[in-house]
Amino acid sequence: MNNSWNRLVKKLKKGKQTLMYEDLGDKTNSYDISNHLDENLKNIREAFGNSSDLGVREFKMGKPSLHNVAIIFINGLADKEIIGGNIIERLMGNVDDSEKVDPYSPSQLFTYIKENILTVGTAEVVTEFNKLLGTLLSGETILLIDGQNQAIACSAQGGELRSVTEPTTEPAVRGPKESFVESLVTNTAMVRRKIKSPNLWVETKTLGKITQTDVAIMYVKGLVNDKLLTEVKERLGKIEVDEIIGSNTIEEWISDDIWTPWPTMLATERPDVVTGELLEGRVVIFIEGTPNPLILPATWMQFLQTSEDYYLRWSIASFLRLLRLVSFIITLLGPSLFIAFLSFHPELIPTSLLVSLAAQRQAIPFPVFIEALLMELTFEVLREAGVRMPRPIGQAVSIVGALVLGQAAVEAGIISSAMVIVVAGTAIASFTIPHIAMTDAVRLLRFVMMLLAASFGLYGIGLGVIVLVAHTCSVRTFGIPYLAPFAPLIISDWKDTFIRVPKPYLSTRPRLISQKKTKRVGNSQTRGPSPRENQTQDNVSKRDSNET
Repeated sequence: MNNSWNRLVKKLKKGKQTLMYEDLGDKTNSYDISNHLDENLKNIREAFGNSSDLGVREFKMGKPSLHNVAIIFINGLADKEIIGGNIIERLMGNVDDSEKVDPYSPSQLFTYIKENILTVGTAEVVTEFNKLLGTLLSGETILLIDGQNQAIACSAQGGELRSVTEPTTEPAVRGPKESFVESLVTNTAMVRRKIKSPNLWVETKTLGKITQTDVAIMYVKGLVNDKLLTEVKERLGKIEVDEIIGSNTIEEWISDDIWTPWPTMLATERPDVVTGELLEGRVVIFIEGTPNPLILPATWMQFLQTSEDYYLRWSIASFLRLLRLVSFIITLLGPSLFIAFLSFHPELIPTSLLVSLAAQRQAIPFPVFIEALLMELTFEVLREAGVRMPRPIGQAVSIVGALVLGQAAVEAGIISSAMVIVVAGTAIASFTIPHIAMTDAVRLLRFVMMLLAASFGLYGIGLGVIVLVAHTCSVRTFGIPYLAPFAPLIISDWKDTFIRVPKPYLSTRPRLISQKKTKRVGNSQTRGPSPRENQTQDNVSKRDSNET
């Protein structure tokens, strides 16, 4: 006993504090379910630490000898109505049914229950104790019989879940008004309602040694690139962590370049966006407990597109995309250009405007860079406060704070009016970027550009843009260039980038994504004649026949 205690102390001193958890996991993996019901119940209670949310219902069943039966579930993860109506009521209602069955052994009773009594979706036989614990934690209900070293896992998942609501981060005037929720099964079903094809495949695996989070890979067989799919599975298989809390954990583990400021995977809450990306040959990763699945590979241009672009006329959609591109440039370079012009290149400013700006800055005690930095940091603080505060208070803080602080700073002579206009215009332009991941990246890069502009003027901005473009060209997302179809140059894929051409001309999928079935069925490169053109041709034909 002393030797064992000494060995345990030595292991703990070496930093193996996780010994108890690892040993417990090895122990549960090493034995099967016992024949004795009392021993199984004792092991289950000990494994859960006698948790109060563990539900156990024991009763007797079978004739002529009564067998002890137990139903085990976890409150909040299982649906009590299904347990009561489809399992317990069915079992207890067949206790005296001697005309149908007269089981003398637990194995006969076990088989009869599984094949004739249970009215649930699935009933799986479980023999290992660790798998029994996993099914319990997944919301399933376990049925155990005394004298039988097997259990039945009944599908009775339920509990309180958030209902499907309108998208909050990606709203749209036209299009579906539904968004993903935290339930993995609900999310995959929402996509299946839109793609009614057996080629839509879903593969589920469990990640996280402690959290045991379900992760589903969804793709369209025949459209997805097999190399891309294999690479995704291999990278997911290499994830060895204790917890998978959200999509960001998986994103950082499987990303090609975690040091780039650009987002390399598209997270969305809209099922129609996922549907469109799947039909282009991409892969979608759903995570249990996360309403934002990951779409990969994602290119730079996708973060300036919205689902509403495909519900509007092509001319309006193209105009809005160009507007977002201009807003992106303003968000990235607006304050830095203002700093460069005032500090290094005032000769490029019209004389009347320069005189007005110089008059405003006479009483300003700070350089232009410090002034812009103070305003940008103040706006970022107000933005963060508006997000973290409760919604009614957050809106008041962001609006009133910006107005009061801006006006007070101008009247106090700390900030010029022109700087307030520049910062406010930059903030408004940033709101047009559809995806928050790209907005955050531009917010970070804006400060770098401001520093370069304060140091070297327009030359610094030019150098920063060159380095940024070179870095962006080097980024890969699962082997696909991040700037495709611009680098490498694929003119045929420009139809759905800065502008969106009419639907009949969107006849091909992105060449670098699918690489298998690039032609869309039902579309053509040339549009057929309109009804008016057909009528005109018919009139010409009739006239020619009459003349003849």
